[in-house]
Amino acid sequence: MKSVIFASALATAAAFAPAQVGKTTTALNAFENELGALPPVGFWDPAGLSDGISQEKFDSYRLAELKHGRVAQMAVLGYIAPETYRFGYDLVPGEVSTSDIPNGLAAVTAIPFLGWAQIIAFVGTVETYGWFTSPTGVIDLPDDILAKRQTAELQHGRVAMLAVLELLRHDAQTLAGLDQGYPHLITGLPFIYDN
Repeated sequence: MKSVIFASALATAAAFAPAQVGKTTTALNAFENELGALPPVGFWDPAGLSDGISQEKFDSYRLAELKHGRVAQMAVLGYIAPETYRFGYDLVPGEVSTSDIPNGLAAVTAIPFLGWAQIIAFVGTVETYGWFTSPTGVIDLPDDILAKRQTAELQHGRVAMLAVLELLRHDAQTLAGLDQGYPHLITGLPFIYDN
């Protein structure tokens, strides 16, 4: 009986002992020194999208992340700016002014075809010819400052992607009548509405 109790105690103690883990080289280790890998998390890829991919594929993923982050930053500004200021020009001359367009998701159905044509033409022009680039095509900064700014841009884009999702969720609830009685989209900054 003593040997059964001793074996049981030994097995229980072994269950809580630290396991020996060998250090393996994975795709995570291959990209751990890339821009955007910050302490304390380091390179974070919970979905395993970077497992076994080449550097070129990783660079294309990073470029897509950067572009999505930039679009999300503009989307957040597009949500917040009309809450405080309107340009007041005619979107369709004599018919629709920008001050008549509602904010958020309600604007999608309120903007007429000519308004969407202006938006698509502007985005297409910027996408084709670029915007605010230096004559050499890249910003001329020392490597350490450039890396710091690129990391900051990735971080801002990641936060903006989360922010625009929350703004869309909040706005969709408002359109569905589940707005919790809030009169404005941005409820934490009452001074922007001059109440």
